[in-house]
Amino acid sequence: MKDLHQMAAASRKAAWALAASDIQQRNAALLAMARVLNASKETIFAANVQDVEEATAANLAAPLLSRLKFREEKLAAVTAGLEALAKLDDPIGKTTYACELTEGLQLYRIACPIGVIGVIFESRPDALVQIASLALKSGNAVLLKGGREALRTNAALCECLRQAAEEVGMPADFAQLLTTREDVAAMLKEDELIDLIIPRGSNEFVRYIMDNSRIPVLGHADGICHVYVDKAADPDMAVSIAVDSKAQNVAVCNAMETLLVHEDIAGEFLPRLLPAMQQKNVRLLGDEAVQAIIPVEAATEADWATEYLDYVLSIHVVKDLDAAIEHINHYGSGHTDCIVTSDEAAAKAFMIRVDSAGVYHNVSTRFADGFVYGFGAEVGIATGKIHARGPMGLEGLTTYKYKLLGSGQLMAEMKSGERQYTHRLLDEECPL
Repeated sequence: MKDLHQMAAASRKAAWALAASDIQQRNAALLAMARVLNASKETIFAANVQDVEEATAANLAAPLLSRLKFREEKLAAVTAGLEALAKLDDPIGKTTYACELTEGLQLYRIACPIGVIGVIFESRPDALVQIASLALKSGNAVLLKGGREALRTNAALCECLRQAAEEVGMPADFAQLLTTREDVAAMLKEDELIDLIIPRGSNEFVRYIMDNSRIPVLGHADGICHVYVDKAADPDMAVSIAVDSKAQNVAVCNAMETLLVHEDIAGEFLPRLLPAMQQKNVRLLGDEAVQAIIPVEAATEADWATEYLDYVLSIHVVKDLDAAIEHINHYGSGHTDCIVTSDEAAAKAFMIRVDSAGVYHNVSTRFADGFVYGFGAEVGIATGKIHARGPMGLEGLTTYKYKLLGSGQLMAEMKSGERQYTHRLLDEECPL
């Protein structure tokens, strides 16, 4: 069995091959993955049953247990995602800037793969397929570390993806599975072979990774998402958006964790919200203003900064739009936040001033998703600002290089005035 250094070296070799591959071959690999996954479903399901049984015995929380399960519905979703991804344009090789510097000297900025990426993600097996397929489509090799609860399922899935890649002549080592915490610790030291680490998890976990590696880290941290019900909101729309944002799937990073309500509409809105949330078995916590209107448990200061990933919602009544924005920018995680209002000026102010990757108007926070955005899938949702932000799809897994094509031009000619800079923008693809 390879140690982590050997795995990273194999990933680097695979990344070089992927960067030189053509889009037809990469798309063929994606379609082969869908085929092999379907052909191997009984093996995958059996592995998942073992994982779920062990997690159940260990009293894993129900929402997390739901994320762990991988059956027909999730298999159909990931294979459909692979087929959709195969239809998307090639993310590498695109010319994003072209300029003639001087006569006969053309500069091109070209999208290219990042290289070798290490991704640490939660116990959600479908995430493994999404991450690996995006990596392959964008010409990257990936080292994958999922949650320990999904170890058997992830191993079965990763083996299918590797087999499919090999069937069409691509390197199987484009995707390799890490299995222990020791593997992660070793991966963080491979700064000469690994180009980027993407950790998905709590702010504390992401900070730990950043503090313990010289490899660039692109954190995908907490999803403390808000819905703000403005005084000009339609109460019925606000209830439906709040319920969907919270309860459609509580164990995901784009689920609402805190509901903010303008004090002028709280008396009308909260009594409508209460039975709707009770019907979904959501436990409500609220400040004193909320408790004066509907029967809820008391919220504490810590609740405003908590990602529950469960059937729990904190509610806070605010004085005005400014207070709502201040609360979000202070307690939020920069993920996704929504305003429900019919006041266009209020919506515009919210969407400009809220400092999050996704700012929404009159729509559920659950729409924050790479597949929903048309990216095919996502590696995760980046809550920082560099180099990718929000759902991170194919484009987020690319960087660029500059190609300069000349015919013997010399800097001495430029300095002497023999040649002049033209800096003429070109509307053409790089020929090489």
